Amino acid sequence: MRKVLISLARMGWVRAALIIGGLTTAGVAVATAQGPAAPAGVQKVRFGGDRNETRVVIDLDRAAAGKLISDGMSDQRLVMALPNVVVSGDLQGSGQGLVKRWVIDEAAGGARLRLDLADKAEVRRRFLLPPGDGATAYRYVIDLKAVGGGATAAPQALPRVTQAATPIKAAPLRLKKVIVIDAGHGGKDPGSLGANVHEKEVTLAAARALKDRLERSGRYQVVLTRETDTFIPLESRVQIARRADADLFISLHADSGPDASTRGASVYTLSDKGADRVGLVLEKDDWLMKANMPGRDRAVSQILLDLSQRATKNRSAAFAQLLLANVGQETALLRRSHRDAGFIVLLAPDVPAVLLEMGFITNPDDEAFLTTKSSRKRMVDAVADSIEAYFTPQLRKS
Repeated sequence: MRKVLISLARMGWVRAALIIGGLTTAGVAVATAQGPAAPAGVQKVRFGGDRNETRVVIDLDRAAAGKLISDGMSDQRLVMALPNVVVSGDLQGSGQGLVKRWVIDEAAGGARLRLDLADKAEVRRRFLLPPGDGATAYRYVIDLKAVGGGATAAPQALPRVTQAATPIKAAPLRLKKVIVIDAGHGGKDPGSLGANVHEKEVTLAAARALKDRLERSGRYQVVLTRETDTFIPLESRVQIARRADADLFISLHADSGPDASTRGASVYTLSDKGADRVGLVLEKDDWLMKANMPGRDRAVSQILLDLSQRATKNRSAAFAQLLLANVGQETALLRRSHRDAGFIVLLAPDVPAVLLEMGFITNPDDEAFLTTKSSRKRMVDAVADSIEAYFTPQLRKS
């Protein structure tokens, strides 16, 4: 998401507005006098050709345009923004010819196509074909050609995009999602105190167990904000997630209160007022800070930030609902279990984030639940199951 937004910020107000608003681009009308056009949906992605020339065809149910973000010449990863295009979860798979792997996922204002290239290649042409000649879908076509010698395999004919083609049969590519787990408190900050344990010990034990559970699946790259009893500033925890280009951030905590009978888990997501404090977690060299430098259009920066925050808040809320549904099967929930707040750890504008209060450490039953290995495993499994559901295309909502 961040790469797409950076590119838009460099374009200036008029061009950014055209892309964000989904107006006419490259001769393809995507809005009408009656209002913005409905977003296009991706039906499938097809490939043809060899290691010298490869054609990528994206089948869509409506007209759409693309914007090249990175040509892949430096790192062999081609990135393209697809404004006003929606995907159901992440679409991914193995490629053909010059494309090793591909993924289309959500990004601000639309979708993002990423191609991992087998060799250095250039985009020779891009164009949109309407339905016709037996094809019922719109087809966005990208033609790639090897540069710098390329491969020497015998060329194969490129597919005629005017004819329906067989979908790729390769198994879906498992691109690992990056999950950042934040064990609340630590070091000189012990957190709340229960009858037998400090909060910082409970959160670290749960974070380690969750990391182990997720890594065993082979589908996730897991980053802990702290792996030992050390103090990490709140702002630094958010920056760890952003530097890791995290797909999800989970901060683990244990609640406390003056009444020992109060118990139950709850989940926090970012409040509207909290979103105004995003400057607290942005670094001086952050792309949003650079967008506010002299010569940059501050209006562009603000609209891109708002767009990113809105999408991120929606994803955070979707994950929070999954989390409560699963955790609620293992332990009691507070009466108002989904709450919002301006906690610093929730401020990242481009990383979906939740803060999970796993229970009240000041309640004997909750403390026992969180400190006993077998019951803590039930909590950890509930969180892990929620992550699995969130990243399952059929269940994910954004």
